[in-house]
Amino acid sequence: MNKNLGLIQDLQDKVIFVTGSSRGIGLETARLLLQRGAKVIMHARSSVMFFNDMANQFGNNVSWVTGDLSNLNCIEQIWQNVLECYGHVDVLVNNAGAWLASDISTTKTWQEGWANNIAINLTAPAELCRLALLHFKQCHGGIIINITSRSAHRGDDANHLAYGAAKGGLLALTKGIARGYGHHNILAYAIAPGWVATDLAKGEIEDTVLKKLPLGEITPASDVAEMIAFLATGRSRHSTGATIDITGADYVR
Repeated sequence: MNKNLGLIQDLQDKVIFVTGSSRGIGLETARLLLQRGAKVIMHARSSVMFFNDMANQFGNNVSWVTGDLSNLNCIEQIWQNVLECYGHVDVLVNNAGAWLASDISTTKTWQEGWANNIAINLTAPAELCRLALLHFKQCHGGIIINITSRSAHRGDDANHLAYGAAKGGLLALTKGIARGYGHHNILAYAIAPGWVATDLAKGEIEDTVLKKLPLGEITPASDVAEMIAFLATGRSRHSTGATIDITGADYVR
């Protein structure tokens, strides 16, 4: 008997929209969800070239949409394009985000950094949450999984104050959704990773930092993907509103 059969069946026929799925956590998540039987709608800002390999492997179970989530005027159209793929959505995974600087040295750099961080890391996922909530209410339920950060709890460094603030806002939004929409059978979870082995982390983390990590290694994107896949099954209903920290004990609450 296939030991993974139960997991595969858990996501069979579920339609899951994963933002920012051209690389890193999003790509790893999309691949895992597809392997476990879900229909996945992937998203990238513009390029669709990398989707060809996914389509060759998973056929009609994978679709994709493009669009700049930092442009609020595009988000409703992106969502409509998502719904056209399979007719409905069961799970929204708000993964897209950016670790953007917010230099305080001048009014211009601060305000630009603040605006950019809030747009991509808070307003865009919040707008998708709003659209998903309206859809889920009509469909008698759904699941929202928001990828925040350990920065949502502890704050970030001196040059990324706005990033931490935006992720903190997304965390509060997730809790509010869980509290306010549970009676509509809508579940909401937050995942707060620390350093994850993505292209960004490889360019930022130094050996000295790596040596300080309790496990001595950066968290693999697959660890985050596994948690997303589990929450997407809906098998942990009463964990709605919770935040799952995935930091390898680098930050412990």
